[in-house]
Amino acid sequence: MIARHRQSYRRLRLGTRLALGLGALSLVVFAVVGTALTTYMRDYLSAQLDDQLAIAQVAQSKSIVDSGSLTGKKYWGWYYAVYDIRDGEPVLRKPEDPGDVPGDVDALTALAKAQTAADAEVLSTAHLAGEGDYRLRACAVEPGVVLVSGAPLEDLEDTVGQLITIQVVTFGLALLTLVLFGRALLRRGLNPLSDMAHTAHGIASHDLTESASRLPLRADSLGGGPEVEELRTAFNTMLEHIDDSLAVRAEAEQRLRRFVADASHELRTPLMSVRGYADLFQYAAANAPEERDKHLARLRAEAARMGFLLDDLLLLARLDAAEVETPLRREKADLVELVELAADAFRASHPGHPLSVTPGPAAVPLWMDPHRIRQVLDNLLTNAAVHTPAGTPVRVEVTVSPEAARIHVADQGPGIPPDDRDSVFDRFYRVDKARSRDRGGSGLGLSVARSLVQAHGGTLELNPSARTTVFTVTLPL
Repeated sequence: MIARHRQSYRRLRLGTRLALGLGALSLVVFAVVGTALTTYMRDYLSAQLDDQLAIAQVAQSKSIVDSGSLTGKKYWGWYYAVYDIRDGEPVLRKPEDPGDVPGDVDALTALAKAQTAADAEVLSTAHLAGEGDYRLRACAVEPGVVLVSGAPLEDLEDTVGQLITIQVVTFGLALLTLVLFGRALLRRGLNPLSDMAHTAHGIASHDLTESASRLPLRADSLGGGPEVEELRTAFNTMLEHIDDSLAVRAEAEQRLRRFVADASHELRTPLMSVRGYADLFQYAAANAPEERDKHLARLRAEAARMGFLLDDLLLLARLDAAEVETPLRREKADLVELVELAADAFRASHPGHPLSVTPGPAAVPLWMDPHRIRQVLDNLLTNAAVHTPAGTPVRVEVTVSPEAARIHVADQGPGIPPDDRDSVFDRFYRVDKARSRDRGGSGLGLSVARSLVQAHGGTLELNPSARTTVFTVTLPL
């Protein structure tokens, strides 16, 4: 049964549970306040009644001393009994009025005896049979004479009962009002949380980029307060991060699919060539031995080209994975010397393209992987030779600033079309779609070069102009 009530309570909305909790706390507060107020009022009325008994007994005691009888003022419903003390025992005098004493005088007699033993005023509360509860006071009128007065507690109890009734009704109405209005205010204050829940449900089946997936900021004071505003802001920030992460993930997945498709396409061509030359080699070995060496040479060339492509793919994969052991072997090397070596190699392999090295600093020592930087230079220079007509001049320049060293590789060829400039660093991308792979390569050269430069903490940028195409390598000092 208790577990069932707990489950029912947990199913209630947060605003209702908070309102019920506030009501329970208020009920405890009202009970404490009501108990304290009732106790104080009872004690106050009892003290007043005791004072009234004392004042009345003073006048009545004087009347007994002066005239020997009770002739002073009497209150309706009160009892008055005069006792003579004989041998230590109280003996009730015959009252002037039969209504002055109750039918049951045992409680009055016991109090008179207690006063004789205590020799002081004695107060007590007793229940008189058939009469109700009375407040009794005994005092010595003169030696051997004791007066016992009794005042009914009915009026006091009625007053206290009315006070309790008023408190119950007032506190009950206040509690009901507090719960109802508190629930309304709490639900209004918790509306932002409901908005967040609604938005979260919407996100489960809708696009994160929709405007409904963002919570508007509210300036009203009843919108949940600064804490809820902070939660709303954090919620929107989280949605933006999730949106950005999903966009990045989708882009990465798309890029991976395209990369795998392009890699499969690029590898399929040399594999088909290897298979074809292998068949030709097998046929020549049996029927035309003089053609065997030629087919074997072509078979080796295709295998070598496929090996270069796989090496580039492996290098890109290692750079993208950000492995702990990066493919860089850094050491102190001179950048200017690397440029001179690359220029000499380019002149030897591409005599149809005049190359000039603009004079710059004598030496630029850097902490780098000289083999990989040389690979970057070779890729850029080869790219300039492949994509320009014979006789096109190529220029290399090294500059140094306080923060970085820069290598500029420029050619005066036909340039790169504006529509292709944003894609030249993409993997397997070719500006000339009709060019054969034997002449144009696999389309990984610039992508590999940029990845290697980024692994060194630098950048590789294309700066095309009307007359020249310039690739700029920036390496931090």
